[in-house]
Amino acid sequence: MKKLIILVYLSFPLFLFSQEIQISETLLKKHIQYLSSDRMQGRQTGSKQVAKAGKYIEKYFKKMGLKPKGVDGYKQKFVAKVKKVVISDSLKSANNIIGFLDNGASKTIVIGAHYDHIGHGEFGNSKDEKENIGKIHNGADDNASGVAGLLELARYFSQNKIKEDCNILFIAFCGEELGLYGSKYFVENPTIPLGSIHWMLNMDMIGRYTPENKLGIIGYGTSPGFAKAFQGIHSDILYNLSKDGRGGSDQTSFYDKKIPVLFFHTYGHPDYHKHTDDWEKINFPAMVSILNIEKDVVIATMKIPEMEFVWTN
Repeated sequence: MKKLIILVYLSFPLFLFSQEIQISETLLKKHIQYLSSDRMQGRQTGSKQVAKAGKYIEKYFKKMGLKPKGVDGYKQKFVAKVKKVVISDSLKSANNIIGFLDNGASKTIVIGAHYDHIGHGEFGNSKDEKENIGKIHNGADDNASGVAGLLELARYFSQNKIKEDCNILFIAFCGEELGLYGSKYFVENPTIPLGSIHWMLNMDMIGRYTPENKLGIIGYGTSPGFAKAFQGIHSDILYNLSKDGRGGSDQTSFYDKKIPVLFFHTYGHPDYHKHTDDWEKINFPAMVSILNIEKDVVIATMKIPEMEFVWTN
């Protein structure tokens, strides 16, 4: 009996360590619930609450062992212009949060998502009824969902004990809702050489998948390498591939610099930019499937020769 107990005890840790890292629905829910809670007050750019959200992301990057790749540690500070409806325009201080997974490679894949939202809808960008302006717009799908995906991919690639063929730069952008300010600032003031960027993956609203709308993947035509990468992709959810890489989110800033992009999103819904965009409406099982597609695409593109992975438009 003692020998059996010792054998089980010795084999148990090996069993634990042998498990492959999986995308976690539990962690996705944890991140989204935190970022879209009422105490975050809608994460308006320039607010104390969006700074708190940035600190949450920064701490997680540090926990995952990512190297700081901002200007001040993980932070890259910039100024965003807030266009108010009644009061004159004002400038708000903001930060991109940037963490680097250094695999010693010559090329780097950027994975990004914006963490700001529209606060109480007071700056004219709410789609809600007039009587609901002033209520907290929690932004669970837009874009706590994308940030949760960003953090899960950071966990996967940093903890899988595999030295991948590309470095990965994880960026949480701020100021997106006011005009892509964070991503525009980054491509004009990059913390790694733009020429070293293999391609950019952006997540904005990936939490409301339905089989009717499918998953949208924009930018498929920005490099012939994507066609090769998607040949081996299989999923339990449906998706549409769109060639054009432009669109109303942060991948556009990279597209304008002729960097190949993919933009993942689950399309609009009745709660978009309204106070009803809450975490209870998120399709968490589908989010796991979406992130598995992204993970597999990232890995597949690392195997494609650099000469085949070029910008095209």
